[in-house]
Amino acid sequence: MSKALLVLADGTFFEGNSFGADGESIGEVVFNTSMTGYQEILTDPSYKGQIVTMTYSQIGNYGVNAEDIESSGGPKVEGFVVKEACNFPSNWRAEKSGVKSQKSGVIKTLGDYLKEYGIVGIEGIDTRALTRHLRSYGAQMGIISSVDPNPESLLEKVKAHPGISAFDFVRDVTTKESYKWNEGCWKWQESVKVSKYQSIKDSDTLILGHSDTKKVVVYDFGVKFNILRSLVEAGFNVRVVPAHTPAEAVLEMNADGILLSNGPGDPQTVTYGIENVKKLIGKKPIFGICLGHQILGLAMGGRTYKLKFGHHGGNHPVKDLKTGRVEITSQNHNYCVDIHSLKGQVGLTHRNLFDSSEEGMEHVELPIFSVQHHPEAGPGPNDSTHLFRRFREMMEGC
Repeated sequence: MSKALLVLADGTFFEGNSFGADGESIGEVVFNTSMTGYQEILTDPSYKGQIVTMTYSQIGNYGVNAEDIESSGGPKVEGFVVKEACNFPSNWRAEKSGVKSQKSGVIKTLGDYLKEYGIVGIEGIDTRALTRHLRSYGAQMGIISSVDPNPESLLEKVKAHPGISAFDFVRDVTTKESYKWNEGCWKWQESVKVSKYQSIKDSDTLILGHSDTKKVVVYDFGVKFNILRSLVEAGFNVRVVPAHTPAEAVLEMNADGILLSNGPGDPQTVTYGIENVKKLIGKKPIFGICLGHQILGLAMGGRTYKLKFGHHGGNHPVKDLKTGRVEITSQNHNYCVDIHSLKGQVGLTHRNLFDSSEEGMEHVELPIFSVQHHPEAGPGPNDSTHLFRRFREMMEGC
């Protein structure tokens, strides 16, 4: 097992062992507090440009499989940091390496999975110390290397990096072509498997057979598959379009509503998305999630700000200010909408009980609402899935 280094922009460094692909990778170092769901986290497009640290001590214990993914094309993280990478996973759903039969062979490890997609990882470091450092001094750029053992030279590389706000990562993760999505949420012992995708020329009929389907266009800023699955479960006919799709083209699709998806990076870099959403406000019901929530806020003339170390994990309590209900939510964002900058246009609907940051808003007149957290989970609790039904009910009331 070869040695590896993690060096932060402030000069702090950690020594550990390489796992996954050999090489070097630079990204913004953040931490995620989820105990499970590492494959969903790895494949979440919102993590493009970031190195993710898992706070739970052992990662990889149930292996990997072809179903627990949130995007096509493999992991989107720039690097992965764990305390202990399990080399002997055990789970009935785990894939096996080097064989076609699932009845024999060796279970594919998380390290195998990372190596397959060229993702650099480091294990064997004190992730608790790293997390405390990031909480104290904030998320910052860092580099993982298994090929350069010199902390000083690695630090120079980190300092030469312009930071994630210099890049539009949405262009890297959005779909290249429009498509329709048919797959609902995974169910225990489901006997019928359906294709996730349909050509945009295919029938509009939903495989789940809702009697009154509503058509929704999803702007893909880095959409997670579970958002699309949740929309299907709520009775939507789902069409996904690239992030740069003109608003005029979306309106010509004559959908009943528009969903603005999650995605990576600084929302202010997605200028084309902001301009298109400006043209859609007041024309169709709109639901924004995470980056979509931030883009919506900017499109209405508001401001966004960066959190000290962001929210990443599956255990954040969020209070619905209308009902008083507290939901445990899945989170993955570094930026937040300043609701006060939209005074008179929207009302605050949700608040994070960890740090009192703003988590949701709704327009005072128009059928528009958005949340900062992830109601689709994947991974995480399902307390907020009702928001997809709320989106449908909002359409029905228009």
